Amino acid sequence: MTDLVDKGKNNLIDFLVDNGRGIDIPRPFEQDIYLFDTYVAGTTHVEGIDKIYSSLKEDDKLFFYREVENEHDPQAIRIETLSKEKIGYVPRQDNVVFSRLMDAGKVLFAKINEKEMRGKWAKIEIKIYLHES
Repeated sequence: MTDLVDKGKNNLIDFLVDNGRGIDIPRPFEQDIYLFDTYVAGTTHVEGIDKIYSSLKEDDKLFFYREVENEHDPQAIRIETLSKEKIGYVPRQDNVVFSRLMDAGKVLFAKINEKEMRGKWAKIEIKIYLHES
């Protein structure tokens, strides 16, 4: 048991966090909670969507950003890829509750469920999750 304690550290927590290896202390109740199925709105208005679309895969994580200053929709939630490419928005009819959650500090994201190119329209179905930590 004495192997776990570094004499130069005050306690086991300090040793685990500051040992040079960057070990994170696991959070016992951290989880992703599935909330809702929807699609990405506005993909036809995104320049270069066909190129972005070809790089997307099922289960890819998409990131949500609030656009409170959006002149068309004050509850707007912009959706971006991991490489920070905008692909559209959470549909207006679905974003009221999600925008309130984000405004309260909750972290929401999506995963691609299905995708299909219909002419110039990239139909991207997503599952929305709440990251609870």
